[in-house]
Amino acid sequence: MTKNIAVDTTKQYYDSNDADNFYFEIWGGEDIHIGIYKDNKETIFDASRRTVQEMASRLKTLDASSKVLDIGSGYGGAARFLAKNYKCHVTALNLSSVENERNRKMTKEQELASLIKVVDGNFESIPVEDASFDFVWSQDAILHSSDREKVCEEVARVLKPGGEFIFTDPMQADNCPSDKLQPIYDRIHLESLGTPGFYRDTFNKLGMKELCYEDHLKQLSTHYFRVLKETEKQEDILKEKVSSDYIANMKKGLQHWVDGSEKGYLAWGIFHFVKPGPKKKDK
Repeated sequence: MTKNIAVDTTKQYYDSNDADNFYFEIWGGEDIHIGIYKDNKETIFDASRRTVQEMASRLKTLDASSKVLDIGSGYGGAARFLAKNYKCHVTALNLSSVENERNRKMTKEQELASLIKVVDGNFESIPVEDASFDFVWSQDAILHSSDREKVCEEVARVLKPGGEFIFTDPMQADNCPSDKLQPIYDRIHLESLGTPGFYRDTFNKLGMKELCYEDHLKQLSTHYFRVLKETEKQEDILKEKVSSDYIANMKKGLQHWVDGSEKGYLAWGIFHFVKPGPKKKDK
């Protein structure tokens, strides 16, 4: 079997004590994705939860009969929100076994285990049959793949006819010069980011229709700025659980994201696609 360096690197990173403690403490232990902020003083947790709410509001047929797959589900905050508010069944697929254990624990504590299944797995090879889900959901996870086209193919494969894919992902702007984001590539150990054009072209080839792309680039810089400031504010406390080297590298990395977004080299927003065909519900 061919070794997938990007997958191994991502898993090793998110399974580390430093990463787990940092994300759990700074983001509030539920969501570890980019937030939609009212202002620069809003808590990261509240803004991150607003992103989940905004995305869910676009899924007009989401209900208790729906089957949802969350790829790159992190600590499962979105899965729990969907299960709690829509009573739908959610499969939370995620690479990090450490994050998945936190997910299972919080899901059990919130009495949602009957609606949520947490699966250790890789979204480049989703371990389910074709046409299994009404919705696929993802937040700021696909960037970590070195084969994003394969991820898109897997999404299209597991969606039922009429099924929908809604996601966010930090992206390189379509018109960004190729050499401007090297500090970010070095930080995430990848050679590139996806672009809005890449996702549009790829899903078009897969026969899926774009329903909307809601541009929120301003939120990208706001989010990383807020995380940077919160890291600086809590640095002394964080050092009890997170190494000084990790914190120093994180602050540098966060500043690179802020700079890249403010210069217009990055893109971020809510993408929404649908798979053609009559929508069918399980009996």
